[in-house]
Amino acid sequence: MANNQKDTISHSGKPANTGSFVLENKKSLAFIGGAIVALILLYIGYQKFYLAPRAEKAANEMFKAEEYAAVDSLSDRAINGDGSYPGFEKIAEEYSSTKSANIANAYLGGLYLKKGQYQKAIDALGNYSSTGSPVVDPLVLGMLGDAYSELKDYDQAVTYYKKASDKSDNPFTAPLFLKKLGLVYEEQKDFKSAADAYNKIKENYPNSYEASVIDTYLARAEAK
Repeated sequence: MANNQKDTISHSGKPANTGSFVLENKKSLAFIGGAIVALILLYIGYQKFYLAPRAEKAANEMFKAEEYAAVDSLSDRAINGDGSYPGFEKIAEEYSSTKSANIANAYLGGLYLKKGQYQKAIDALGNYSSTGSPVVDPLVLGMLGDAYSELKDYDQAVTYYKKASDKSDNPFTAPLFLKKLGLVYEEQKDFKSAADAYNKIKENYPNSYEASVIDTYLARAEAK
């Protein structure tokens, strides 16, 4: 009896057989481990054999829509295609989960804004996923602010202009959207917040175009 106890109890008084859990659950652990391996292989296969070819095809088909997007009079072709090449709408829909589809949503948002189709712009831009781009990401947020501003949903406009100005500390997008943020605050009669936004441009982006014209806006906000 004493010998048996010696086999199962360590000098510390704790069970010596620390692998008992593994032994007792060997089958379930093997099943879980096999499932994880299967999921990893499935993911790799999905990326390599499904997403990669679709991504390449989408990129190859999108160049024509991008050419049309650069010409205002051809914006409808950029959106809908020309019969030979698909437009951004089809690319965004048919090649979802690809980088091209993501960028197509950004293009669509901008084109719909130009056409005055603000809800469509919001829908397209809402489908865009952040890529880490210091220019495109804040521009998409800013365009959402533009769309909501045009619809006079100023609370949402404020939200997106704030996000856009905070997203990337670059001298192109940040002062642009801080100025728009100030203008929306003025629409809401919140002149102190408007002045704060304008002052941020003067202090943080003194060499930007917006800084060169912001004194007029600042004086107006501070006078109210």
